[in-house]
Amino acid sequence: MTWQRPHPRSLLVDNAWLAAPLGSAALTLLATGGRGNPQMWITLGTIAIVFAVITACGMLRRRVTRYRVTGDAFELVSGLFTRHVRKVPLTRIRNVDLTAPPVHRVLGLVVVRVGTAGEGELRLDALDRPAAEALRARLARPEPSDEPVLATWNPRWIRYAPLTFWAVGGVFVAAGSLYRVLDGFGIEPWRIGVVREAFSAFGASALWLTIPVLLLGILMLGSAGAVALYIENWWRFRVEWTGAGALGVRRGLFTTRSVTMDRARLRGVQLAEPLPLRAGGGAKVSAVAGGLGDEDETRHRSAVLPPAPLAEALRVVRRVAGHAVFGRTLIPHPPVARRRRFRRGMLFVVLPLTAAMVVPGVVFGPGYLLGGAAFLALATPVTAWLARDAYRNLGHGFDEEFLIARAGTFTRRTTALQRSGVVAWTFTSSPFTRRAGLVTLTAAVAAGEQGYRIPDLDTAHAEEFAETAAPGILTEFLAPAWESAFTQPAGTAYVQA
Repeated sequence: MTWQRPHPRSLLVDNAWLAAPLGSAALTLLATGGRGNPQMWITLGTIAIVFAVITACGMLRRRVTRYRVTGDAFELVSGLFTRHVRKVPLTRIRNVDLTAPPVHRVLGLVVVRVGTAGEGELRLDALDRPAAEALRARLARPEPSDEPVLATWNPRWIRYAPLTFWAVGGVFVAAGSLYRVLDGFGIEPWRIGVVREAFSAFGASALWLTIPVLLLGILMLGSAGAVALYIENWWRFRVEWTGAGALGVRRGLFTTRSVTMDRARLRGVQLAEPLPLRAGGGAKVSAVAGGLGDEDETRHRSAVLPPAPLAEALRVVRRVAGHAVFGRTLIPHPPVARRRRFRRGMLFVVLPLTAAMVVPGVVFGPGYLLGGAAFLALATPVTAWLARDAYRNLGHGFDEEFLIARAGTFTRRTTALQRSGVVAWTFTSSPFTRRAGLVTLTAAVAAGEQGYRIPDLDTAHAEEFAETAAPGILTEFLAPAWESAFTQPAGTAYVQA
């Protein structure tokens, strides 16, 4: 393959920032009948100078940036002031990510990110789509597959969008972002007339009626935002095997994303069920894969299926893993694990909040005491129910190929890891867990979150399970060494690889 360069339209991407100031100047001229003031002409002159500098730098950068794929390597030359020459063997390329933000989509361009093993990420900012697709085909080395398409976009799945914590949390995130923007301009939101009047009217009205109405409004606004975000992220979604070498995911409305994950780097699959989504019979799926970038990039790029019906999620899991890994009965955890969850909920949540209500009652009157007693009476059974649900969700096991771990109540996660991909075990205990005869076992893999926890196993069972699930890692260590590990001082963890 001969040397290739970014598309000439990349210069337009560099100058996309001109849209805002030029639009503002055009509106000013329109409002004044074509008579601009001196300040506007000075601004336009400054913009023209900056435009010339950025265009010149862009032309030089495009001239020095080039890439090619040889028989065994991908080569990239870049750098305007400092020249970088990168040559990465094709065997060390783990994924190819194509992203098209709105400006790039208008211009028919995409951003190409090439994930590598130990070589960092290679980035090409502006290739036209045919060139980007050809480059990905060369790097991913696709081969025919019997069943390439795993799932495609289904508009009926939109009903699952509000069944996530973002349906409420997103409203507060948006409010916090708006507050920071206003604060950056020196505007205090609570001093705005409309806001001040709304707070006054709220405080003067019947709270038993306005508080439910406010919560309903937040829920409706959050649900609308969740639906919009769902459509933007997952529009025209498609997940497929691009061949024996890669799992490809394409999605996005305004910003399109196309991620490929090398099959050789897939170490498992995870089924996530947030509590509202689980109540609605839905789930979402992500892959446990290496070479996707840092923790934040891995979280976004590993998504394989959006919130969808549980049956569809299990079908996708089966086709990614090769068989129904989540169909078997898991090994339960000791009953003491349920008691630990109830005690933690009471000690760290219920009792502190109750005390926060009761203590003012000594000074301000019995009303606070009654409120604290009512909260304690309501929160205790809720905590007991959550503790029981968290305990019922605990489970672990393995089959011929995968190690399976399940935990969580607010978000229940069931993870299947390739047994051959486990490279180390971590045994973690504290004075409280040692007294209860429990230990947390963490499987370390070179993919995804790097380590996946199996909390609150019986201490006597943990070593046997670890050795059976991933034979050979613990063989060289004697049992007395493990027994001494659980008698260490408080707060220590025993790690062995």
